[in-house]
Amino acid sequence: MTGRRFSLARVLAIFIKEVQQMLRDRPTFAMAVGVPILQLLLFGYAINTDPKGLPTAVVTQDGGPMARSLVAALEQSGYFRIQARPASEREGDALVEDGEVQFLIVIPPDFSRRVVRGEQPPVLVSVDATDPSASSNALAALAQLGAQALRRDLVGPLMPAGAGGALSPSNASAASGASAGMPFEWRIHRRYNPEGLSRYNIVPGLIGTILTMTMVMLTGLAMTRERERGTMENLLATPVRPLEVMVGKILPYIVLGYVQLGVILLAAALLFQIPMAGSFTLLLAMIGVFMLANLAVGFTFSTLAKNQLQALQATFFFFLPSMLLSGFMFPFRGMPRWAQMIGEALPLTHFLRIVRGIMLKGNGLQQLVPELWPMLLFLLIAGTIALMRYRQTLD
Repeated sequence: MTGRRFSLARVLAIFIKEVQQMLRDRPTFAMAVGVPILQLLLFGYAINTDPKGLPTAVVTQDGGPMARSLVAALEQSGYFRIQARPASEREGDALVEDGEVQFLIVIPPDFSRRVVRGEQPPVLVSVDATDPSASSNALAALAQLGAQALRRDLVGPLMPAGAGGALSPSNASAASGASAGMPFEWRIHRRYNPEGLSRYNIVPGLIGTILTMTMVMLTGLAMTRERERGTMENLLATPVRPLEVMVGKILPYIVLGYVQLGVILLAAALLFQIPMAGSFTLLLAMIGVFMLANLAVGFTFSTLAKNQLQALQATFFFFLPSMLLSGFMFPFRGMPRWAQMIGEALPLTHFLRIVRGIMLKGNGLQQLVPELWPMLLFLLIAGTIALMRYRQTLD
């Protein structure tokens, strides 16, 4: 009868047994400890919702002192980093379209003279708004900057030209760019997303994140499932070559990926009215390269893992940095340099730029080459590792 009573000694024995089992399962223990550390590092050091130092091109058509003061004020604000000075607005537009700069600021001719006359000359601010969260704070800072930029220039008899120094409530919107009572006027042009809709950024990005999760996870389970079901020996006994096994196992998931793509694009067009400015055929080709890169990663995980649980754990360690450091959830340019370097090594980072460039900007193949070759390089490296690991599995 005593055996039916609750025993702390038996509970302690089971507790010790489970702890020993957990310590033997090193991948699970590493995940339990490593995931919180990884999240702390990424959210604490890499994630920044207020990006500064955004790459900016300035076209200065006036060499006067007030134009120079305005450019200096832009740099001192911390939000704008002048990295290009194109000769014309057309050249600046090309930089924005290629994604090399976030902002294009055009100072018109006779800017200084018109400010002195109180004519309130317009200053064009053209912004790449494919990711509204990356530029919203910088645009909001322009209102305060416009009132303070020329404060040292408009003194003495020139003071009436800068009177007011603040936006009226009806004109305080950065979207309108109006600047009543200011020495000049900001004219904001949100390119590719005039209304600043977040879904224009999120929905195309979902294509990459969903494909990353499903391609890596499902392929990661491919080889481990063979081992757990005991069919790996039968596969090894066949004359099938390692490359043939890889291709045969990857092809079904490519078909599945295109099915997912069709569902997402249909929802994007019918439910969210996301435009398709570029070539649909080019988008399909780029997605094919992206899927192959992720499938190679999943296949590598499947050769490293001993069971399906370990494969899922490895998938999570790849998916979490991809989602957080690619620019999908948080502005990429707001991250520190070391986080950007890690993000540049991930295929999702380049794919997000590609899919947004095609759908929102109408980019062609020539403009996408800087983002395409890193994905191809990643595919080559991951595929080679997967093939080598599979050969070791055969041995």
